[in-house]
This record gives sequence, C-alpha cells and structure tokens, in this order.
Amino acid sequence: MKVDTLTPNLAVADIRQTVQFYCENLGFELVMAVPETQDGIDQQLSEDKTYVYAMLNKDNASLMFQRIDTLKEDVSLFDKTEIGASVSLYMQGKGIDAFFEELKNKNIQITEMRLTWYGIKEFYIKDNNGYILGFAEETEKTEE
Repeated sequence: MKVDTLTPNLAVADIRQTVQFYCENLGFELVMAVPETQDGIDQQLSEDKTYVYAMLNKDNASLMFQRIDTLKEDVSLFDKTEIGASVSLYMQGKGIDAFFEELKNKNIQITEMRLTWYGIKEFYIKDNNGYILGFAEETEKTEE
C-alpha cells in the first residue's frame, strides 16, 4: 500500500469544546462536523446540535476528532482506550516566536521554548483533552 497522507483521528470527550480550543488558540479552521444524528455534514457548528466528529485544518496540517463513545462503536480495538496520548503530535513550520508569545498569554499548559542541540526551536502544549502538541521551527545553526 502506498501512503499518501496521515491524518490523526483523536478520541475526545466533547467535539464542540475541542473545536473551540483548536480554532481559538491554535488558529485551526473547521472543515466539517458530523452531528450526533449522523444525517449530514455541517461546515460550521450549530448551537442546537451535539457533534460526534470534526475535521480541522491549518495550513498543510489536518486533524480529525471523534467522540470516544462513537469511536469505540466504529473501531472495536478502541474498546478499553482512554482519552489522552502517549505520543506527541509534532508540527514544524515558520513563525514560532510570535506563536509562542501569543500562546503564553492564554490559559494553556505550555513548556518553555528551547533550542535543541540540532538547531530546532521547539515548545509543547497540552490540549483540552490531554494530548501533547509540539511546535518546532528550524533555525540557522551558528558556527563556533
């Protein structure tokens, strides 16, 4: 099998809260959401609906979120899975300094920015579901 894309589908407790977290804090945009009735697809969240799935994009990154109970119904391997992660989702791009400063002023668990020995600036946050997101930018290494 040739793999063309990889899009994480993360188990969450509440789609609306998760969409709000990613859109308001991280600049993602809602692509689509599936209501609990599973009778259509919405391009924006409606106040009178409860959702079971959403897909978000930012630049070249996509994330899917599915309410844990429906994920367990759809994929039996999730039957005893808890929400959260033992991995981090690592995103590399440009503009990390301004993004870091913007996030520091929000009510988000965030690490300090660090420069790795291999020339990458990076920091991590924890989202509203307990997932760890890493943000990184390649820098020019200085010759000593």
